[in-house]
Amino acid sequence: MMRSLYISFLLLIPFHSSFAQKIDYNLQSGFVADGYDVVEYFNERPQEGKDQYHFDYKGAKYRFSSKITLDQFKAEPEKYVPQYGGWCAYAMADKGEKVKIDPDTYEIRDGKLYLFYNAFFNNTLKSWLNEGPEQLRIKADENWEKIKLQE
Repeated sequence: MMRSLYISFLLLIPFHSSFAQKIDYNLQSGFVADGYDVVEYFNERPQEGKDQYHFDYKGAKYRFSSKITLDQFKAEPEKYVPQYGGWCAYAMADKGEKVKIDPDTYEIRDGKLYLFYNAFFNNTLKSWLNEGPEQLRIKADENWEKIKLQE
């Protein structure tokens, strides 16, 4: 009896651990980047994705503006996934917080997509650029490692 309980417990550990390891993506709208096509940011044409072109990657939903960009994403998804789960890069650096974004406010830096909050006279991309993106990126990376698995 005791042995079967122990085996049952051990079988639950991998399931629980893998479930707990899910990164907390910004899916407030149901999709990463508020449903914008993450590939088009790299073409300097941010635009909303269409319902017929969608894809789930690592537990997060993405929308795309065309089959071409959907296929580009499928071929190299890690190239296009926004940093910090799609949360505001400046807030991640400044306070280590998950803050919603304005999908039209972004930066491509060193081949990576960074998204920012921009509302009510608070454009965090401007703060990011004024305060030094290289130093802020280091702080954001450190903060993200601490909270990326928290919901």
